[in-house]
Amino acid sequence: MKTKLKNNGSVLLITIFATALLSAITIGILQMNTEEIQLMRNQIYAAKAQAIAEAGLNDAFSELRVDSSWNSGFSNKVFDGGSYTVTVSGILPNLTITSTGTSVQGFVARVGADIRVGSISPYRIRMDSLRINE
Repeated sequence: MKTKLKNNGSVLLITIFATALLSAITIGILQMNTEEIQLMRNQIYAAKAQAIAEAGLNDAFSELRVDSSWNSGFSNKVFDGGSYTVTVSGILPNLTITSTGTSVQGFVARVGADIRVGSISPYRIRMDSLRINE
């Protein structure tokens, strides 16, 4: 006597459901990884913009060490593919220097310093406060 087996397709449905579930999980993990990579890139570009702004501040310090009356600043001075703009305000010996750095990718950072310039050449610079991205 022969026994008939019923094949009603339940195994196929379970397989399709499991495949769809695993695909959804995989896509979710890939999306999270992509977002993390973009966040990391943004952090790197922002840090680069800050480093460019700090370079502008140091460049201004260098000018002031040579000539304490220097106050012309810099406008879009190229540095490491980006650029910085430096402004000098105040009256000697107390000055405020603000440097804005822009990275190649367009990220912008600002560094400001309140300084006191010495009276004897080479002019010493004392930084009273430092502001980052204010």
